[in-house]
Amino acid sequence: MRYLLILSILATSAFGQSLDERVRRELPSLVETYKKLHAAPELSTQEKNSSALLASRLRELGYEVTEKFGQYAEPGLTSYGVVAVMKNGDGPVVLVRTDMDALPVAEQTGLPYASANAGVMHACGHDIHMTTLLGTAKMLADLKSQWRGTAILIGQPSEEIARGAAAMLRAGLYEKFPRPAYAVALHDWALLPAGKVSYRPGFIMAASDAIDITVRGQGGHGATPEKTKDPVVVAADLVLALQRIVSRETSALDPVVLTVGSIHGGTKRNIIPDEVKLLITLRTYKSEVRERVLAAIERTAKGVAATAGIPADLAPVITIHPGEATPATYNDPALVERLAGAVRREIGASEVVEGDQVMVSEDFGRFSDNRKIPTAMLFLGAGDPAAITSGAAPALHSSKFAPPPEVTLRTGVRTLTAMVLELMRR
Repeated sequence: MRYLLILSILATSAFGQSLDERVRRELPSLVETYKKLHAAPELSTQEKNSSALLASRLRELGYEVTEKFGQYAEPGLTSYGVVAVMKNGDGPVVLVRTDMDALPVAEQTGLPYASANAGVMHACGHDIHMTTLLGTAKMLADLKSQWRGTAILIGQPSEEIARGAAAMLRAGLYEKFPRPAYAVALHDWALLPAGKVSYRPGFIMAASDAIDITVRGQGGHGATPEKTKDPVVVAADLVLALQRIVSRETSALDPVVLTVGSIHGGTKRNIIPDEVKLLITLRTYKSEVRERVLAAIERTAKGVAATAGIPADLAPVITIHPGEATPATYNDPALVERLAGAVRREIGASEVVEGDQVMVSEDFGRFSDNRKIPTAMLFLGAGDPAAITSGAAPALHSSKFAPPPEVTLRTGVRTLTAMVLELMRR
């Protein structure tokens, strides 16, 4: 028994070295691909060239590739989803996801490979995700003797507007392709040092809701506010009143973030307008908390307006956008612990840490089919350690976000490959 254990440890060690050596050989090519993607970012629903590059490379590696897969709720809008399948005998079906879209951010990194598309940037690292997927695809193609089953690699569009996963599922992802036994993904994390990976069982990312409130009033001259019903003042009161929902109506043990990200009203300093618009994002974990806060938002908006003397027929209009909502991202506890163990064996136990819940949102959770399919997302370190320590590291969505590509990609490919092989090893 001891002899067999030693052989097992040696085999695992040899495999780890072999995988790392393979990734190192591919690293120059992967970095070149990353820089190409970084320089040519595309906004949500516009990922034509990014998806074509992904599809072409996957096809060259021997995957059966379907392009332009997905169906948005809006007619006539093209979904640039990519589905790549490699069958390798009987075994589990594992779905591996990358997202592809960029953000409307003007890059300020000063990098020689900075975005060539004005006002558009891969500020969330989806270029890292795509390149990591391609590197993993290469490893799986080269290591077919070490796994069995079906690998489904997908390039998801429109993650940043939370519509891409729904579009692919709406088009029949799980009916037209094998239904996965597991779905996994990595997401880079700017405040985690490059070279490290973090995981967390259970909830990891929050649900999100997009809410518009139109505060209506009766406009008039700025010199005679007594003859108006001023929606600017009502909106100002409402911004503060909404925060009391979080601080005084919600348990401190239930995470809630309610942010008014935009407020617009009026055209001139001496004109009281007829309306003011507020754009709001709400982040929660528990569905019952979400429903309670949504109801409180409507009650509070109407109550503040009524207190200010706004007539009932001009009560605020509250609009919730279901097409922009995302469920909370939930890591199946047994699955994520299993995968974390595999990653520890691959990159070293000291490089794998348990992370915290975050209030940002993702639509990856939709691939769980309401938790019928175990899913797991791990965070990939993408920050400069010194900048993180000093507090100067730019966060995701920053115009200055610039992950160190070599160490980030090397760790990412090793991690994601180890995750897939753990689930499909012969």
